[in-house]
Amino acid sequence: MSKLELSIEVEVLSFEELPEEKQLLIIKAQEAAMQSYSPYSGFSVGAALRLDNGEVIAANNQENAVFPAGLCAERVTLFYAKAKYPNVGIKSMAIAARNSEGFTSRPVTPCGSCRQVMMEMTHRQAMPIELLLYGRDKVYIVPDATSLLPLQFDQDSMQ
Repeated sequence: MSKLELSIEVEVLSFEELPEEKQLLIIKAQEAAMQSYSPYSGFSVGAALRLDNGEVIAANNQENAVFPAGLCAERVTLFYAKAKYPNVGIKSMAIAARNSEGFTSRPVTPCGSCRQVMMEMTHRQAMPIELLLYGRDKVYIVPDATSLLPLQFDQDSMQ
């Protein structure tokens, strides 16, 4: 028998400790969360990403009375970015979430479906996507989104 040890390194900072460029990306994610369509859950999520060309794209979660028909902020943002700029790399993505009391105190991490999409986009562009996961009390910086999905199902898995 053998064991496989998996680990992930996450930097933890306060919002004020972040460089201005990262703060601005989080602010864009917060603004997007404020415009979320989430009347059923009351949980608003915004995502903003910075492309290699300097463009910033932001979007939010979109709910539907039939819950599976809605879509997370992360995927809305990623899919729009690749539809509009198919050949431009994604450098980083900020995610911010809020409930009825305001922005969450702890960072919220992407769901499994979003992690899968991030992993595939990272492989597709052959460069990591940095994640900035915002919480009022702390911000997690994940250098490579693929680290959130350590045992990945990808194209090689189908060989």
